[in-house]
Amino acid sequence: MIYLDYQATTPLAPEALAAMLPWLERQHANPHSPHAPGRAARAAVEVARDAVAALLPPGGRVAFTSGATEALNWAIKGTAGPIVTFATEHAAVLDTVAAEAAKGRAVTVLPVGSDGIVDMAAARVAIGPGTGIVAAMLINNEIGVVQPVAELAALARAAGARMLCDAVQGYGRVVIPEGCDLVAVSAHKIHGPKGVGALWVRDGIELGPLLHGGGQEAPGRSGTLSPALCAGFGAAARLAASRMGEDAAHVARLFDRAIGLVGDGWTLNGSATRRWFGNLNVRRAGLDVARLMSECRDIAFSAGSACASGSGRSSHVLRAIGLAEAEARSSIRIGFGRETTEEELVEALTRIDAAAAAQRLAA
Repeated sequence: MIYLDYQATTPLAPEALAAMLPWLERQHANPHSPHAPGRAARAAVEVARDAVAALLPPGGRVAFTSGATEALNWAIKGTAGPIVTFATEHAAVLDTVAAEAAKGRAVTVLPVGSDGIVDMAAARVAIGPGTGIVAAMLINNEIGVVQPVAELAALARAAGARMLCDAVQGYGRVVIPEGCDLVAVSAHKIHGPKGVGALWVRDGIELGPLLHGGGQEAPGRSGTLSPALCAGFGAAARLAASRMGEDAAHVARLFDRAIGLVGDGWTLNGSATRRWFGNLNVRRAGLDVARLMSECRDIAFSAGSACASGSGRSSHVLRAIGLAEAEARSSIRIGFGRETTEEELVEALTRIDAAAAAQRLAA
């Protein structure tokens, strides 16, 4: 199997597994208990917290969550005032915003350009005094474009609003802008375990609770933490910090190679330059994606976000950049990263291109 679905999840790093194993095999104490084993578990959680925080701006605190979906829900529901966000955000933002709108909260969802980049002129009009929170994704999970989060954060700050950055695809890959007030991240996108994420909260910001209970995690997240998951997240974060430049250079080389392999007949979705180069989202007129995936079943690639698979809907991101329904449905996403070799990528894309071309000849 050739794995090319890095936006959905990444392979677990051996270092993360090694950090987790002691807490799974023999060290089972609750990190919120006051006895010695509990304090040892708590110490492991705090070491992991420091490692995760090292990739985030200074002047804030990392609160562990069950994942980025919880973190984004908490950030949005835990704040007040009108919301400004964008049409290409993850469903964890857009669905949460829609739920808040149904309760009567004012919401503005701004468009993006055909390249997937936010319209800053529209943002300047929408983000003004009275805005409560601005929510924007740093790197889009479907088309890989990098949004001007620092500029949006400056607009939010000038308006007295909070800036929420969905940094799930960017954390550990690029520097997180310091102007953000809230940042959501996830372990399994950086070769850590599934089931743990975090919300970084700038000092001085108070959030209403999403979950009620013991309030174990400041500033008010309830629930027992898993030392194993936290330790795995911390190990993955340390590894990402040490390899950030190397990983970025690796995927840039792979992207250049990939673009050369999917030339004639394919069109890139999203900006060609303002992007994370570990993402290649392309379309081909008349492509039957379901048939392509069946014919290339030993290559793991995607027709879009894993969170929307099975919904029967075409990608809202691709529709938001102006693609027609048929164009959105004839698009595929290739995601590669740290463990992808050039040989694997060449083999996979050569086969995908051949299978797509054969479809057109048979039509």
